[in-house]
Amino acid sequence: MKHAQRILHFSNSASSLGNGIVNVAVDLAIDQATRGATAFVSAGGGWNDLMSRHGVKVYTLPLHSSRVLPKALFRLWRILREFKPDIIHAHMRKSLFMVWPMARLLRIPIVLHLHNIHNEHMGTTGLADRVIAVSNAVAEDLKSHGTKADRIRIVMNGTLGTQRLSQEPVPLPLGKPAIVSVAGITVRKGMYELIEAFSKVAERYPTAHLYLVGGGSAEEVGIWEAAAATACADRIHFEKFQADPRSYLVSAEVFVLASRREAFGLALIEARAAGCAIVATDVDGIPEIIQHNATGLLVPPEDAGALAASITSLLDDAELRTRLQRETVQDLQRYEVQRMSVETELVYDELLNAR
Repeated sequence: MKHAQRILHFSNSASSLGNGIVNVAVDLAIDQATRGATAFVSAGGGWNDLMSRHGVKVYTLPLHSSRVLPKALFRLWRILREFKPDIIHAHMRKSLFMVWPMARLLRIPIVLHLHNIHNEHMGTTGLADRVIAVSNAVAEDLKSHGTKADRIRIVMNGTLGTQRLSQEPVPLPLGKPAIVSVAGITVRKGMYELIEAFSKVAERYPTAHLYLVGGGSAEEVGIWEAAAATACADRIHFEKFQADPRSYLVSAEVFVLASRREAFGLALIEARAAGCAIVATDVDGIPEIIQHNATGLLVPPEDAGALAASITSLLDDAELRTRLQRETVQDLQRYEVQRMSVETELVYDELLNAR
């Protein structure tokens, strides 16, 4: 495989506060830096030092407000002239819009990495020479909204082997049985359904605890209030964002992802690697990671009753739980960072060969 020599990744930020899109971009940049010149342009963040230590050239742009946009555009132009990338890899729509006129002027191919399925503006995909979809579900959604199939390439996410997490996780003294979810505290992540489901589980298991590990949003207050209104409020724990949630995963009896929409579900990879018994919603890209009754149990989205029934079945049936825990750690190579990186480089090579 002919590796493109100079890759410039462009993201809104390099935040280390749990943004899955940023994490994938950082993982790609670090892995690709072992094989060629790689740069990362963003408004900055906690991953900058890590990338620099692994040989990624880090540039920072002022992107915090529209008032500094002219300054940001001027600096971006200078970065492109200085680094001279063969490929620009945009991870967010704002990045694509900013860099597109300059890339066209300099005749640099652009790859857009589409990480979301729930709020994409499909018209922007036409600005990119190739669009990477993180799952088959995203690819089908793109095509249904008019993106030409010959522009789409599917590269499933991979987080295993990431340089962002180094130490082995240490189990936590959680209340037992422990039900854990690692997700944003949002409506889209199915938090209302999960809280309702847990209230049913809690009636059967009076010592069960629910741990919600993730950052919040404007929706968080309503979700807190829903939890406080249950009879088991003292057993629902909002653990906030955790830089390394794996300690919760290795301590859980059951892991749950109750999303209403989900392009891929990075937390599911970590849950599988931790050997969790998993319950997840059968929506969008999730069935590409979880096979029902093999690597987990799938339930319909927005169905608290089905969610509660599956969680209860895993708590009731130790043999079922053990079997799923054993099977879920099999064949995880497809979710490694290096596999994702190599497949992404094939997309680059295709563009460079065409040029």
